[in-house]
Amino acid sequence: MARLTKKQKDAHSKIDKNKLYSLEEASALVKEITNVKFDASIDLAIRLGVDPRKANQMVRGVVTLPHGTGKDVKVLALVTPDKEAEAKEAGADFVGLDEYLDKIKGGWTDVDVIITMPSVMGKLGPLGRVLGPRGLMPNPKTGTVTMDVAKAVSDVKAGKIDFKVDKTGIVHAAIGKASFSADKIAGNAKELLDTLVKMKPAAAKGVYMKSIYLSSTMSPSVQLDPKAVS
Repeated sequence: MARLTKKQKDAHSKIDKNKLYSLEEASALVKEITNVKFDASIDLAIRLGVDPRKANQMVRGVVTLPHGTGKDVKVLALVTPDKEAEAKEAGADFVGLDEYLDKIKGGWTDVDVIITMPSVMGKLGPLGRVLGPRGLMPNPKTGTVTMDVAKAVSDVKAGKIDFKVDKTGIVHAAIGKASFSADKIAGNAKELLDTLVKMKPAAAKGVYMKSIYLSSTMSPSVQLDPKAVS
């Protein structure tokens, strides 16, 4: 086992492993124990009492974080010429169609989100092997396949993120940056948690939110009290 550095030991010493923290306490503590020299991401990991193998227990959705993500999200709008102007005005970083499809075929994926129109999805199908593993394939359920391209671009730029429970029943999401105030971190976390509570599948039995951990890049995690948010 690798030895902890002095800063890591100090961070671990500030966490009471026997305590379940409130959202406000955890947000302040994670800021305090983050010692990296860059603006670390703040991450939330929620273990849900669902069986993702069953379609009626799949949890997937979108949420707009009230304080944004703190990240400059690069958006590619794959649209027909009549939609290009509105996509550009809404803030899309890359706008076009065939030329970008060719770039993606060549391995280019230097974007965070791809937004497109229903009529274009047929052209994206063959690119599933490139886009799927990177989480870039547009999906109507996350609002990235739509005729209202301008709104979709604006929402993503404003802090809209999509989430999906993984095969182990955990939802992972980046909800901000360490440079955010503790209040903003807590506000973003609460928005995601409230959204998950509303999305509880009717088929899910027993405890829904089993555990919640808040952490930053390379920091120890702080366990929240699920009962305080569910």
